[in-house]
Amino acid sequence: MERKTALVTGACVNTGYAIAQKFIAENWNVVITGRDQARVDEAVAKLSKEKKDGFVMGYAISPTDKNGNVDEQSAEQMFVYLDEKNISIDALVLNAAHLGVGIKIFESPLSDFVNVLNVNTVWNYCLVEKCAIRMREKRDGSIIFINSNTAYRAIPDRIAYSASKGAQLGMMRALALDLGKYNIRVNAVLPGMIWTTRWDNDYEFYSNIPSAYTPLRDVARGSDIADGVWYFASSARNTTGAELTIDGGNTIQLYPLIPDNKIKP
Repeated sequence: MERKTALVTGACVNTGYAIAQKFIAENWNVVITGRDQARVDEAVAKLSKEKKDGFVMGYAISPTDKNGNVDEQSAEQMFVYLDEKNISIDALVLNAAHLGVGIKIFESPLSDFVNVLNVNTVWNYCLVEKCAIRMREKRDGSIIFINSNTAYRAIPDRIAYSASKGAQLGMMRALALDLGKYNIRVNAVLPGMIWTTRWDNDYEFYSNIPSAYTPLRDVARGSDIADGVWYFASSARNTTGAELTIDGGNTIQLYPLIPDNKIKP
């Protein structure tokens, strides 16, 4: 059987890296992207050590140009590059995102708000369009958005991020409807708090923020998100337009219950 290939955006570190690891463990080929060539090369070198067969490839790409506009040409160039290498993408995982931290109404310029929407919504649409053209030819493919439970539950000073993730879910459902006739499935994984290098670098701060107190008394690791992605990519033959929330139950609680014991590092 021909080995399948996943394209994972923003996969140099943390969650994206864990998603790439999952596909490698399941014997898929992997293409990862990042903004910085050096970081992409470093991640590819590390991931390649885990790969027994097939390939791991990296591609440096930025969602927007110097003016903050979506760079459609760079997206087309990436897929042409993959075409030239006879690399067909079976699963597109849209993990790269602008976190939009600290964008405040009354204080931040409109351009900051627009840039978050450009990266998280418009850029992802651009990638989906380029990839789905190829998937349509073979009438098969899986597209997975890494969304966020903040599409439903707002947090302070993250208006642009919540707006972009809400828009992304609407886009996901519409894409699922329009692409279904080509047997292209489009779904979303909605993480909550994820243990990343931020936790390792400042455990005392992150272990005390409200979203860390989940009903399961734990926060997700990158591998948990990767498992959800893997389900959509490998097993969800008849599932499209669906959302899988992986947040320890945060979305279901009205307010966090603060236990005496902290989450252990």
